[in-house]
Amino acid sequence: MTSLQVLSERPKRSARLTRNSKLFKTIINAIRNKKGENIISLDLRKVDEAVADFFIVCEASSNVQIKAIADAIQDEVKEKCVESPYRHEGYQALQWVLIDYVNIVVHIFQPETRKFYKLEEMWNDGEQVEHES
Repeated sequence: MTSLQVLSERPKRSARLTRNSKLFKTIINAIRNKKGENIISLDLRKVDEAVADFFIVCEASSNVQIKAIADAIQDEVKEKCVESPYRHEGYQALQWVLIDYVNIVVHIFQPETRKFYKLEEMWNDGEQVEHES
Protein backbone atom coordinates (compact mmCIF):
# COMPACT_ATOMS: atom_id res chain seq x y z
CA MET A 1 0.00 0.00 0.00
CA THR A 2 1.41 3.38 -0.96
CA SER A 3 1.50 6.29 1.42
CA LEU A 4 -1.03 8.10 -0.76
CA GLN A 5 -3.50 5.25 -0.35
CA VAL A 6 -2.99 5.24 3.40
CA LEU A 7 -3.68 8.96 3.57
CA SER A 8 -6.78 8.73 1.39
CA GLU A 9 -8.24 5.91 3.50
CA ARG A 10 -7.66 7.73 6.77
CA PRO A 11 -10.88 9.03 8.35
CA LYS A 12 -11.52 12.66 7.57
CA ARG A 13 -11.58 15.11 10.45
CA SER A 14 -14.18 17.81 10.56
CA ALA A 15 -12.73 21.29 10.22
CA ARG A 16 -12.05 22.89 13.58
CA LEU A 17 -13.38 26.34 14.13
CA THR A 18 -10.89 29.03 14.97
CA ARG A 19 -11.44 30.94 18.19
CA ASN A 20 -12.83 33.98 16.36
CA SER A 21 -15.11 32.01 14.04
CA LYS A 22 -16.55 30.02 16.96
CA LEU A 23 -17.14 33.24 18.88
CA PHE A 24 -18.70 34.87 15.79
CA LYS A 25 -21.10 31.96 15.19
CA THR A 26 -22.04 31.74 18.86
CA ILE A 27 -22.91 35.46 18.94
CA ILE A 28 -25.00 35.28 15.74
CA ASN A 29 -26.89 32.23 17.05
CA ALA A 30 -27.57 33.91 20.41
CA ILE A 31 -29.01 36.94 18.61
CA ARG A 32 -31.21 34.72 16.43
CA ASN A 33 -32.42 32.71 19.43
CA LYS A 34 -33.68 35.92 21.07
CA LYS A 35 -35.28 37.14 17.83
CA GLY A 36 -32.85 39.96 17.13
CA GLU A 37 -33.60 41.68 13.83
CA ASN A 38 -31.66 43.17 10.91
CA ILE A 39 -28.48 41.32 11.84
CA ILE A 40 -25.38 42.34 9.91
CA SER A 41 -21.68 41.81 10.35
CA LEU A 42 -18.94 44.12 9.19
CA ASP A 43 -15.57 42.59 8.34
CA LEU A 44 -13.11 45.31 9.33
CA ARG A 45 -9.87 43.34 9.03
CA LYS A 46 -8.76 45.36 5.98
CA VAL A 47 -9.67 48.73 7.51
CA ASP A 48 -6.56 50.31 9.03
CA GLU A 49 -8.42 52.48 11.55
CA ALA A 50 -10.64 49.65 12.81
CA VAL A 51 -10.78 48.95 16.52
CA ALA A 52 -11.81 45.30 16.00
CA ASP A 53 -11.80 42.63 13.31
CA PHE A 54 -15.60 42.40 13.19
CA PHE A 55 -18.64 44.36 14.26
CA ILE A 56 -21.90 42.50 14.65
CA VAL A 57 -24.91 44.82 14.62
CA CYS A 58 -28.55 44.02 15.32
CA GLU A 59 -31.65 45.66 16.65
CA ALA A 60 -34.42 44.83 19.08
CA SER A 61 -37.87 46.31 19.47
CA SER A 62 -37.83 46.91 23.23
CA ASN A 63 -35.56 47.48 26.21
CA VAL A 64 -36.49 44.03 27.52
CA GLN A 65 -35.45 42.40 24.24
CA ILE A 66 -32.16 44.33 24.12
CA LYS A 67 -31.31 43.10 27.60
CA ALA A 68 -32.38 39.53 26.72
CA ILE A 69 -30.16 39.51 23.62
CA ALA A 70 -27.17 40.98 25.48
CA ASP A 71 -27.56 38.51 28.35
CA ALA A 72 -27.97 35.57 25.96
CA ILE A 73 -24.81 36.54 24.05
CA GLN A 74 -22.75 36.74 27.23
CA ASP A 75 -24.19 33.49 28.64
CA GLU A 76 -23.71 31.47 25.44
CA VAL A 77 -20.21 32.83 24.79
CA LYS A 78 -19.20 32.01 28.36
CA GLU A 79 -20.63 28.49 28.05
CA LYS A 80 -19.45 27.59 24.53
CA CYS A 81 -16.30 29.68 24.12
CA VAL A 82 -15.26 30.10 27.78
CA GLU A 83 -14.86 33.86 27.32
CA SER A 84 -16.11 36.93 29.09
CA PRO A 85 -16.36 40.34 27.44
CA TYR A 86 -13.50 42.77 27.88
CA ARG A 87 -16.16 45.39 28.59
CA HIS A 88 -19.82 46.14 28.03
CA GLU A 89 -21.76 49.38 28.06
CA GLY A 90 -25.30 50.66 27.70
CA TYR A 91 -27.16 48.47 30.18
CA GLN A 92 -28.56 51.53 31.97
CA ALA A 93 -30.44 53.19 29.10
CA LEU A 94 -30.85 50.07 26.90
CA GLN A 95 -30.88 52.13 23.70
CA TRP A 96 -27.50 50.83 22.48
CA VAL A 97 -25.71 48.01 24.25
CA LEU A 98 -22.11 47.37 23.26
CA ILE A 99 -20.35 44.10 24.15
CA ASP A 100 -16.61 44.10 23.44
CA TYR A 101 -14.83 40.77 22.92
CA VAL A 102 -11.73 42.63 21.62
CA ASN A 103 -11.65 41.09 18.11
CA ILE A 104 -15.45 41.12 17.81
CA VAL A 105 -17.62 43.97 19.05
CA VAL A 106 -21.39 43.51 19.26
CA HIS A 107 -23.81 46.45 18.95
CA ILE A 108 -27.47 45.93 19.93
CA PHE A 109 -29.66 48.92 19.05
CA GLN A 110 -33.17 50.23 19.35
CA PRO A 111 -34.20 50.91 15.70
CA GLU A 112 -34.31 54.71 16.15
CA THR A 113 -30.89 54.77 17.80
CA ARG A 114 -29.40 52.67 15.01
CA LYS A 115 -30.78 55.07 12.40
CA PHE A 116 -29.41 58.06 14.31
CA TYR A 117 -25.83 56.80 14.72
CA LYS A 118 -25.56 55.13 11.27
CA LEU A 119 -22.76 52.82 12.39
CA GLU A 120 -22.87 50.82 9.16
CA GLU A 121 -22.32 53.98 7.11
CA MET A 122 -19.45 55.09 9.32
CA TRP A 123 -17.66 51.76 8.76
CA ASN A 124 -18.75 51.19 5.14
CA ASP A 125 -15.15 50.38 4.12
CA GLY A 126 -15.67 46.97 5.70
CA GLU A 127 -17.42 44.13 3.93
CA GLN A 128 -21.03 43.96 5.09
CA VAL A 129 -22.89 40.64 5.36
CA GLU A 130 -26.57 40.28 6.23
CA HIS A 131 -27.56 37.36 8.46
CA GLU A 132 -31.06 35.91 8.51
CA SER A 133 -32.99 36.57 11.69
